[in-house]
Amino acid sequence: MPVLSLENLTKSYGRVRALRGVSFAVEPGEVFGYLGPNGAGKTTTLRILLGLVRPTGGRVLLFGKSPSRAEVRARTGYLPGELALYGNMTGEALLDYYAGFRPGRPAPLRPALIEALGVERPAFTRRAKFLSHGTRQKLGLIIAMQHDPELLLLDEPTTGFDPLVQKAFRGLILDAARRRRAVVFSSHVLSEVEAVCGRVAILREGELVAVEAIESLRERMVRRLRVRFRNSVPDGLEATPGVTRAEVEGKNATLWIRGDVNPVVRRIAREEVERFVFPEPELEDIFLTYYKREAESR
Repeated sequence: MPVLSLENLTKSYGRVRALRGVSFAVEPGEVFGYLGPNGAGKTTTLRILLGLVRPTGGRVLLFGKSPSRAEVRARTGYLPGELALYGNMTGEALLDYYAGFRPGRPAPLRPALIEALGVERPAFTRRAKFLSHGTRQKLGLIIAMQHDPELLLLDEPTTGFDPLVQKAFRGLILDAARRRRAVVFSSHVLSEVEAVCGRVAILREGELVAVEAIESLRERMVRRLRVRFRNSVPDGLEATPGVTRAEVEGKNATLWIRGDVNPVVRRIAREEVERFVFPEPELEDIFLTYYKREAESR
């Protein structure tokens, strides 16, 4: 049975439709990425899953039950995108305070989370309003995970984290998945999504434009390759398999590539190259790829 399922979920605020027929399910042990630009409806979806917002239509089930039930909330952990902690409470008091909302569930993961995220001792004795944004975010993640929930809902969880802490976060999420916990998180960091997610959903203006495996997503992505040749740009680059578009200016060429990059690399390797830049695809590029395809189909 899925840990959570959404069926034709809709949400309207007056004339504004925040969600339009959203449907997907997440299984135990799955890490599911929920992607989309600001205002797409990601946070609204997560709040509906928590029972904080009522949907206009459709059905939502967590563990086969209504998300508003106390037993369901006890099995769920949540980190909001805009974390607000009680500023006059110390870090330790905050962890204990939120753990108290689940009297039947202890906080077995707290020590391991503190160590993995590198939370220093002063964070537990100082009041939250004097802590850095990154430290407050760490506390928020510990609050969400310390009771070892069977479902984690995380909204932009690594905001304010440095690369080392982001790596530690990925380790925690993968460990949770190995223990059959389900994780749903939204993020704008594509490398993070690729590292931990098995599937992703892409949301556009409240409507799903894709729900698919990361590997399928990668194959569909259009990536940009920039090359500066020592001599002139060779003829016929735009006809190389995988190249969907090419722009040439002097000795410089910018190529848009979809799918297998090897034919392009082999073609370029026959030339003298001064510079070769092939960055990781950005989330914006993926959105544009899907949004353009969606617009063309209308």
